[in-house]
Amino acid sequence: MPRDRSIRSILIIGSGPIVIGQACEFDYAGSQASRSLREEGIEVILINSNPATIMTDKVTADHVYLLPLEKKSIREILEKHHVDAVLPTMGGQTALNLCIDCDKAGIWEHYGVKIIGVDIAAIETTEDREKFRLKMIELN
Repeated sequence: MPRDRSIRSILIIGSGPIVIGQACEFDYAGSQASRSLREEGIEVILINSNPATIMTDKVTADHVYLLPLEKKSIREILEKHHVDAVLPTMGGQTALNLCIDCDKAGIWEHYGVKIIGVDIAAIETTEDREKFRLKMIELN
């Protein structure tokens, strides 16, 4: 996929503290995504409420925020940084839910932030069992 040159900064939403033994894949994916993005010259801003993760290591991202994973925290970050895009897929269900909440509140639109990695309609379809069932039937 070609790089979108309009994206110069990305907010990665972490998973927060979850069940022991179930967070390592998000931690690894998020830290690798951050590393790859930074190698491309993209500024990485990371939010996670879990201090016991490698994602919150100061060398992982350009800016690290240990804040509650809630809309208020997202707004605070967007007030401090010009963020071009948000990548919620590195934080599992918690990050996806927060992304939806921010979208419904108009936060992404207000700050001109693109959602990358997944779209809201896809998240909502997979979250709703009936929508998902109908989509599977549609796709045969």
